[in-house]
Amino acid sequence: MDHHTSASGRDQTLAESTALVPTRLGRLHVRLVGDGLTTVLWSSMFVDSHTWDPVLPLLPQGRRYALVDPPGLGLSEPLREASDIGGAADAATDLLAGLGVDGPVDWVGNAFGGHVGFKLAARPALLRSLVAVSSPAQPVDAPLRRQITLLLPILRTAGPVGPVRTAILTAMLTDASRGRAPLRRMVEESLARPTRRSMALAVRSFILNRVDVTAELADLTVPSLFVASDDRGDWSPQDAKGSAAVAPCATAVTVERARTLVPLEQPEALASHIRRFWDRLA
Repeated sequence: MDHHTSASGRDQTLAESTALVPTRLGRLHVRLVGDGLTTVLWSSMFVDSHTWDPVLPLLPQGRRYALVDPPGLGLSEPLREASDIGGAADAATDLLAGLGVDGPVDWVGNAFGGHVGFKLAARPALLRSLVAVSSPAQPVDAPLRRQITLLLPILRTAGPVGPVRTAILTAMLTDASRGRAPLRRMVEESLARPTRRSMALAVRSFILNRVDVTAELADLTVPSLFVASDDRGDWSPQDAKGSAAVAPCATAVTVERARTLVPLEQPEALASHIRRFWDRLA
């Protein structure tokens, strides 16, 4: 595991170190902030760990936060071949071992990160709790699958330009959020970090290869919080409640004025829900 340390720009009292942790899907880039119980923050597709930056200062201190660039995204190593959510969950177990984690962790996943969390929460002794944010249990629907399939060759050859960039920004952010330059810039900077081939493989692996896990939610072994947004059609507040009804010990809440990137769009509301959930665990 390769490390380097720097002062965190968000909070000068918290040192931030980075690590490249070997996994079966390549080395994952992780930013480590704070000390204590390990808490993993795994980001959405298309973006990287910086989408957690607005939330992090609002979460409790006395923890070690591991902010992960998912496989093939951000500053993690490029993907070499297609995988799926199960493969990402296997890589996540490698990550936990590589970080020297010796007990269950609190897992907070946005979209892709929630899908990985569903898998891990059904495996023994890995998670202490799960927060899944804007993470539909169903696969992408047919119209979206067609759109992605059409845009994928552009993404692979030209990168996230033109109609591809527009489609991604529209899927990630509400109209109001897209009008806020800092939020739009954070997404666009995330899009620019991976190679074109790696991004295209990630889309195939973790969006197109996603399957329906509704029935698997019955196998979740840990307290879970499912966070829906009010502006994402494929995981509505009703969908999140339906998913929570399947899982043995899950509750669902809704964050308003957000689409997929809830940590970026509504950090205060999300942090408040997470803190209340963790307080109940304690």
